[in-house]
This record gives sequence, structure tokens and C-alpha cells, in this order.
Amino acid sequence: MTGTIAVLNGPNLNLLGVRKPEVYGRDTLADVEALCAREAERFGLDVDCRQSNHEGVIIDAVHELRSSAVGFVVNAGAWTHYSIGLRDALETIEGPLIEVHISNVHAREEFRHHSYLSPLASGIIVGCGIQGYAFAVARIATLTAPAR
Repeated sequence: MTGTIAVLNGPNLNLLGVRKPEVYGRDTLADVEALCAREAERFGLDVDCRQSNHEGVIIDAVHELRSSAVGFVVNAGAWTHYSIGLRDALETIEGPLIEVHISNVHAREEFRHHSYLSPLASGIIVGCGIQGYAFAVARIATLTAPAR
């Protein structure tokens, strides 16, 4: 199997390991990216990891990768709960989308319970820490594997 999985992270995820470690853990974004690369390698896939605190940058990444990536792992952070622009961009992708949240958003503030992205997702992984990214990469590999 060959191909690239896009791993997109939204606002404040550059502060993983520092911001609210009691909620998000002590692992860093570099740890997340290394984990995704290791998991993708098991399936003969690559990852293209991107993070931005600027919504348009991530939307541009979706536009750039929408046809070439075999799938998308997206932790949109706060944009999950209000970005119709990101949702509309993700609606154009050709491969599966797995929505990831490090914390259990359903056990947190009410405003975190709604996602504009979930209706587009092939799967949603919530509350598994950064291990959720590995689950997401593996799920995309399964969904995009050639028929046996």
C-alpha cells in the first residue's frame, strides 16, 4: 500500500504538553507527529502533518491535499465547534476523514459537545489521548486498503 495521510491540527495544539496537561497530557505535538509516522509506516503509508493557529492556513492545506491524500486525520481543536468554513473545505476531500479529540469533549463544557465536522467523518475518536491519532491512522489504512 502507498499513499499519504494528512494529519491536521488546529489552534493551540502546538502547545501540547504545556497547555492544560491535566486535560491533554504531557506529550507534545512532535510526539503526536512521530506516533502518526510510526503507525503509518506499519501500513506502508506516509503522513503529512500540519498545524496552524490560523484557520485559513488549515483550509488551504485541505484544498492542497484533498485529492492527493488517501485520508485525513483532523483535530480541529476549537474550530470543531464553530468553523463552517473548515467543514465546507473538508466536505471536498476524496478519502475518509477521522475526527480526533485528545480529551473526552462530551465530559467537558456544553459548547464542546457539538461538532460541525462529525457528520462528514468516517469515524470519531474521543478521549483516548494521543493514542487516538494512532487509532485514526490505522483506521484510514483499513478503510483505504485494496480489496483482498
